[in-house]
Amino acid sequence: MDRDFLIDLFSDFGPVTIRPMFSGFGISADGINFALALRAGLYFRADDQTIPQFEAEGSTPFQYQTRTKTVTVSSYWQLPARLFDDPEELTVWARAALAAAQRAAVKKRPRARKGAHVAAKKKQAAGKKRKFAKKK
Repeated sequence: MDRDFLIDLFSDFGPVTIRPMFSGFGISADGINFALALRAGLYFRADDQTIPQFEAEGSTPFQYQTRTKTVTVSSYWQLPARLFDDPEELTVWARAALAAAQRAAVKKRPRARKGAHVAAKKKQAAGKKRKFAKKK
């Protein structure tokens, strides 16, 4: 799949950013990656809410082979081939993939490390001590 084909494919969905990634492209909207276009096909982001749709279509999760094993990436599933000819339904699936990616981004947000606030207070206190030492 080339870049122009992907731009046409997602034209009903709306503006997407297509960046080189691995052996293909990463496709994102609103700064969130929701699809991968690789030699093996087009894969959409999936989660517990959307995986049943992919399973019902007979799709499989993205897999790649290392020297010693097969790795399955269960968060990306192959887009059913019939959707390449149905831009309206592809748009529905793309919106669901973007929603799955957004849900994953919310879950992934970094939390403050345990004790980080204590370390920040110590640092702040050390700065105050230096201030007082300079005034004397």
